[in-house]
Amino acid sequence: MSGQKKRIGILFVGALLSARAQWLNYPSPGTPRAPDGKANLSAKVPRAFGKPDLSGVWQTEPAPPEETARLFGDIFRPYAVPGDDPSTFSKYFWNILADYKTTEAPIRPEAAELFQKNVGAGGITPVSSCLPLSIPGADLLTYAPFKIIQTHGLIVIFYEVDNTHRQIYTDGRKLPADPQPAWMGYSVGHWEGDTLVVDTAGFNDKGRLDGFGHPRSEALRVQERFHRRDFGHMDLQVTVDDAKMYLRPITVKVTELLVPDSDVLENFCNENEKDRPHLGRH
Repeated sequence: MSGQKKRIGILFVGALLSARAQWLNYPSPGTPRAPDGKANLSAKVPRAFGKPDLSGVWQTEPAPPEETARLFGDIFRPYAVPGDDPSTFSKYFWNILADYKTTEAPIRPEAAELFQKNVGAGGITPVSSCLPLSIPGADLLTYAPFKIIQTHGLIVIFYEVDNTHRQIYTDGRKLPADPQPAWMGYSVGHWEGDTLVVDTAGFNDKGRLDGFGHPRSEALRVQERFHRRDFGHMDLQVTVDDAKMYLRPITVKVTELLVPDSDVLENFCNENEKDRPHLGRH
């Protein structure tokens, strides 16, 4: 567990020093209200262009403490501070293979070897180097929200965690046939009923699938299925398919919670960054 503890600490100093959202408590136009003025999160789903409107600031539902303790023990305890407790983060953010026993995880030998190298890298990670967390991690991170802006033909997602963004084209175009490998990949979406299905490919092999360091290759494809079930709750299903690294696709599900009357804040890892010179010394 010592390697995991080191990586956890570095993950936080490298990426999670952002303040919580700006424009706090500014009433968002069009938000249904209860008699006390608070947002009615159980109200019906808003619609735009004939489809559910996914626009808003969203944050992954915190994990049950007992589940985290069962899976990971107390390794997060040294890093918990008020308002930022890693034991509340989704288990899939930490370990995309959390639903599998270690001996049954569908990981190829070469991927397992890369994973062990990441474990032993002395805390050096893409995040600690101020590089993007990417997806699926940015979708699953309970600490930092993301903002969806939905327009006709295009959906944009802003991630507070490292000031990154994605463009999801819903105008009928196909994924590029020979893309330049990218941190966030290239995304296209279509609707299946009231569920937005997003397919992303064209990743580089520099990112990782989770906080513990499971690797990815340029063959990675990610499918996200967003289903807003009421005003304040959205189901998110993520399928990771990387045939070079894993024996079969891996699917996880989380709930995203609307953060009403709020917004995301800019966050630049390189600003006042002092941690990298100390990495790998312990």
